Amino acid sequence: MEHIHGTYNLQLVILSYIIASLSSYVALDLAGRVSLTSGRARHWWIACGAVSMGLGIWSMHFVGMLAFVLPIHVSYSTDIIMVSVLLAIAASGVALNFARRESHKIARLVLAGLLMTIGITSMHYVGMEAMSIPVTYKPTLVSLSVLVAAVASFAALWLMFYFNRRDSKLSWVYKMGSGFIMGLGIAGMHYTGMEAARFHQARIIPDHLSRQVEPEMLAYLITAGSFVTIGLTLFGNFINQRMSLKDQRIRESEQWYQALYHNHSDAIISVDRAGVIKGINAAVTTITGYTEKRVIDYPVEQILKHLDPQCESIHNACKWDDQEVEQQLFMAKMRNGRDELLDLSIAVIPVIIDETHVGSHILIKDITEETQAQEIIRHQALQDPLTGLYNRRKLDEVLANTIHICKENEARFAVMVMDIDRFKMINDSLGHSIGDIFLKEVSSRITSTIEASYPQAASNVTLARMGGDEFTMVVTGEQATEKHIVQLAEQIVEAIQQPYRLQENDFYVTTSIGIAMYPEHGDVADDLIKHADSAMYEVKKNGKNGYQFYTAQLDSELYERIELEGYLRKALERNEMVLYYQPQIRTQDGQMIGVEALIRWQHPIKGLLAPDVFIPLAEETGLIYEIGNWTLREACRQMKAWHASDGPRIPVSVNLSSQQFHQPNLVEQVQNALSETGLEAKYLELEITESMMMDAAVSTAILNELSALGVKISLDDFGTGYSSLSYLKHFPIHKLKIDRSFVTDITESHSDQAIVATIISMAQNLQMEVIAEGIETKGQLDILMQNECKEIQGYYFSRPLPASEVENSFFVPWRLFEESNSVVHS
Repeated sequence: MEHIHGTYNLQLVILSYIIASLSSYVALDLAGRVSLTSGRARHWWIACGAVSMGLGIWSMHFVGMLAFVLPIHVSYSTDIIMVSVLLAIAASGVALNFARRESHKIARLVLAGLLMTIGITSMHYVGMEAMSIPVTYKPTLVSLSVLVAAVASFAALWLMFYFNRRDSKLSWVYKMGSGFIMGLGIAGMHYTGMEAARFHQARIIPDHLSRQVEPEMLAYLITAGSFVTIGLTLFGNFINQRMSLKDQRIRESEQWYQALYHNHSDAIISVDRAGVIKGINAAVTTITGYTEKRVIDYPVEQILKHLDPQCESIHNACKWDDQEVEQQLFMAKMRNGRDELLDLSIAVIPVIIDETHVGSHILIKDITEETQAQEIIRHQALQDPLTGLYNRRKLDEVLANTIHICKENEARFAVMVMDIDRFKMINDSLGHSIGDIFLKEVSSRITSTIEASYPQAASNVTLARMGGDEFTMVVTGEQATEKHIVQLAEQIVEAIQQPYRLQENDFYVTTSIGIAMYPEHGDVADDLIKHADSAMYEVKKNGKNGYQFYTAQLDSELYERIELEGYLRKALERNEMVLYYQPQIRTQDGQMIGVEALIRWQHPIKGLLAPDVFIPLAEETGLIYEIGNWTLREACRQMKAWHASDGPRIPVSVNLSSQQFHQPNLVEQVQNALSETGLEAKYLELEITESMMMDAAVSTAILNELSALGVKISLDDFGTGYSSLSYLKHFPIHKLKIDRSFVTDITESHSDQAIVATIISMAQNLQMEVIAEGIETKGQLDILMQNECKEIQGYYFSRPLPASEVENSFFVPWRLFEESNSVVHS
């Protein structure tokens, strides 16, 4: 059979390639659309896409066939054409169905590729059978066309999978480029298949070609149909994509809202205008204990009824008039399902749709922890952290309110300021931690005394700790009379002076209380506090351990005290401090065996002042350190000067205050004083009191260091303290000094005689020296000598004298005594 050769119409070839590329682009775009849909919409898009894509591929095929021009007339069978169309649609359906898969296995890809290859190949060669002339094929080229179809199929499937996952603003550019590549593969398969075909002259027209379509008509139909189908598909996809994006944004917006709504830490209750609950989030159940089933479609009162009386206000807020819609805030309390009382912050927020108020969101926030934290902060701001009593800030509030009330009612009240005597001694010697324990015990005793004194009206007394060891009370009501105030003050004084058990020892302190009455002693808080302070300092001045009401005379005394402090701060700079020396005498021969240095203040106006006038003030203001160090150096200097001028080789005694004893550099100060003056350490005697040794560990270390320098330690005022006598064997103490309180009445008091005899005997047995002070009569001296007290000190022999008088009164006789002894011995 003779082979017929034909030629290609280049324009139709290009048109077929354009159709193939557009069909490929549509297929890729549809693959992305299919992946974004679900349910029936996805099946609809697969079906429509398969038809559109299949018609596109089939159109490319037949336009390509029409591009091949034979020298004979060729017509086509309609039935076979329809079969080839169905095959193209089936192959496209396989591809789009594969594109919708979320995960692609190799086996599924291979199977889909093979089915698509079979569909495209079958579509081509079945379509060739629709021609009205016989066709034979070259097997090699047929195989090559099948291979090209397979490559094109697998490429199409991979690109569909790729664009199914890719989201980019330039995706249409990638799809267009990929469409041209896929179109090239599909066209390559078609024209390879056409090259494999051999066309022959037909002698008899087969029966199946009885229903034929003329090529010209077919060309118009295919071209028009292809572009219309592709155009409608692209347009439909574009419109659907815009609508899908809008729907997706609506869904995303709703999901964002739902995520915020359901996961918000605050409880959210959504109600309509009638107050019926339409929705709640999980926090509602957490805070209130109500589950969704119990409240949905029920009135909001089911929850709000457990709130405090503001419930009605909140319910009314959900029913605004449209003209007055705004957010409202409320504070409320509520008991939840666990019977816990909660503090709540409630906001009612209107829901407006199309300018119409349709309901409200009720936001409920549990602020219980915040409220408790604020209460704790307020509590801490107004209370003393150590004792739990009110602090100065709260006392100021109480005083202001009390003055306001009493001014309106013309009532009276009292302000009592108290200070603990000897607290500094405990705090310095035992340490601040023990001092804190002591203050707690003091505040407990005062509180107990108030409650016992006014069992029915303890609330009329406000107790505050002002700082350190100072306490203040405000007494109001029927208890604010002089009689009741005196009774309370006496009971507090009695309670405070009971012994305190600290570090296995009993300690005794007292209290000084100053009292000011409103309105007699002041009508403002500052005046009342100031006047009560003045009265308290007057108690301290007069021996402590008592109470006193304010008098106008105390103002002048307070002014003098302030004035005295001003002069005292400049006394050392002006060289106004002087030392007097009281001789210490040996009873056996009346010879001077030592002197005690006693400080005096040569005040520029008041004259010579004794230490009991300014030393307490120096201790209170902290000036005691400078004064004590000056006294130490001056005493050493004077004694060294006497030694250098052939004076008697006797020691000088210097008193140490409690604060000076516990200063960190005491040993260094003593060493410097000895080094600067050149006095040998054995001629310096430091007098301490029993109260300084309360903290054995600290005291032992200090005394051992001083003793190591060669300094002697004398225990002053022995017998008046409350410490254990065990320190006498543990501490390096060289001398005991019998206090004048035991000597004053020794001629009349058998108890004092017994105490003095015991002290002297104990000192002798412990190999310690003993000296008695305050001897003023011969009778006192005789009793002391009878008890073998070998050293004495007092006005009976000499008052404290300036250095020059000591030289004239004692050193000159001493030199004469020494000279006479020398003559006798020679």
